[in-house]
Amino acid sequence: MLSSNPGHILALLRSGEAIEIGVPVRSKRPSGPTASQVALGFGAIYLIWGSTYLGIRYAVETIPPLFMMGIRHSVAGILVYLWARRSGAPAANARQWKFAVVAGGLLFLGGHGLLAWAEQRIPSGLAALMCATLPLWTVLLARVDGTERRLGYKAWAGVLLGFAGVAVLIGPGSLAGHLDLLAAAGAMASALVWVIGTAYTRRVAMPSSKLLSAAMQMICGGVLLLIVGALSGETRHFQFANLTVRSVLALGYLIVFGSIIAFSVYTWLVSVSSPSMLSTYAYVNPVIAVFLGWALAGEALGARTILATGIIIAGVVLVTRRRPQPVRERSGGAPGKEAWEAAGD
Repeated sequence: MLSSNPGHILALLRSGEAIEIGVPVRSKRPSGPTASQVALGFGAIYLIWGSTYLGIRYAVETIPPLFMMGIRHSVAGILVYLWARRSGAPAANARQWKFAVVAGGLLFLGGHGLLAWAEQRIPSGLAALMCATLPLWTVLLARVDGTERRLGYKAWAGVLLGFAGVAVLIGPGSLAGHLDLLAAAGAMASALVWVIGTAYTRRVAMPSSKLLSAAMQMICGGVLLLIVGALSGETRHFQFANLTVRSVLALGYLIVFGSIIAFSVYTWLVSVSSPSMLSTYAYVNPVIAVFLGWALAGEALGARTILATGIIIAGVVLVTRRRPQPVRERSGGAPGKEAWEAAGD
């Protein structure tokens, strides 16, 4: 597994008082963060979020997918919720918890549940490339629901190019004909479900604290994952004796680094960086995921995969660098996909 130094990463959070997590620390340098601190922050979200796909693959080797994701998000959500409340975020009301149940069901049960299931059957790098279509789905949904007035040529070119890359990746002859197309479709569907969940969070009145809102959604999504996992029979067939050290460490990595530290760093970057810079994770993370899957897990990396990766990333770059034309501004308290990628998640 990829490792990182949490002490160095969390030190970034002390550079100012804009961040809303933890107890604010008064900065001794009013000039703001240094370029090296910002670079370290981006390096952290690139590497951590890019590595979560491999982490999921290792975790589901001996832990049932829904059960694994349920543990991940329940534990992380409770810890982040306690952190947010300790930092002064007001308690949510019953109506906001109802919204969190729906959002958590879409984002984590639907989005991450499908992804974890798919990664039992397809390589982590391929799953990451399927999830890289998320910005493409976001653009299409924005046009369908009227959030954007019209899509420009860059957006349409990016969408067509991105899905052309998917066709290259999963077309005839892919992975020597052994690709599980249903699992690949599940990974792509996880991105679509996540986009739908994100759109929902922007239309409901979630808490103004992004941290508290994200924690509530993780808790609700985690509980739903555990319930559905139990109803589907995962817990009946699960045996602790079959657990491997690699799966347990991978789950711990996903909780601490993927769900807590990376989001903390991202929240800090929101306050000190530009939206165009923040969007770069959308096309850097899949490349890192593909490389790590090849380097650490022996996943195939042939000319077809490299070509498809380049085409998909080119499409994502066009989409993320376009100039949106919104019909009206929507507001909401949820973090959206930009805060919880990685999911890959």
